[in-house]
Amino acid sequence: MADEDAETPVLDVIATLTEVGVTASDLDPALQILVRFAALVALDAAPASYLFHFGAGADEGLTFEDARQVLVALAPLVGTARIVSASSNIARALGFAALAVTEDSDEDDEDM
Repeated sequence: MADEDAETPVLDVIATLTEVGVTASDLDPALQILVRFAALVALDAAPASYLFHFGAGADEGLTFEDARQVLVALAPLVGTARIVSASSNIARALGFAALAVTEDSDEDDEDM
């Protein structure tokens, strides 16, 4: 009996917090996403965190190459172990996104 808005309360809160952070700062939104991405690397964030920020980054015109350049810039500061961990978590995040796209495509095929 939950309404549609209550189906993803955690993601909804994260989206709201991200939006508040972006609008509260004078930094360009794309730059803010890159800064947040760098923080995720430093925090050894989970794949879902990267996935969420890749979506926001894509909305701002950022590319995977931009993310890769952040990893290159951070490597001397956070070390190779953290960069390898981030790369693995990013790959998992992108795998989740690919799986979601594939599942959506399969559902669309079934509707035909």
